Amino acid sequence: MRDIAAEVELHESTVSRVTSNKSIATPRGIFELKFFFTTALTGANGETHSAEAVRHRVQSLITNESVRDILSDDAVAQILQREGIDIARRTVAKYREALRIPGSAQRKREKASAA
Repeated sequence: MRDIAAEVELHESTVSRVTSNKSIATPRGIFELKFFFTTALTGANGETHSAEAVRHRVQSLITNESVRDILSDDAVAQILQREGIDIARRTVAKYREALRIPGSAQRKREKASAA
């Protein structure tokens, strides 16, 4: 949103108001305009990463964890930091909860009982 505001020489809040409660029909469905404006996380080298892409990466890491190696939120944050994404453990926990993924203790119990 900040980039668009700069491009059209308007304040970011103006762009936000203009896009509120508006939708667009695309070949892939109908989306709210706000869907296309995600927050960004700063990377270690100054790059930005879409919060949505980071949520998908968190989900991917947890989905692919082994039964013997359940990842804590801190471990996921450390992996992402090694990949160049500057993220806190609290943010990983927030994303995990938004994705309705249980905590590491619950996942450990669930995977142990399924094995």
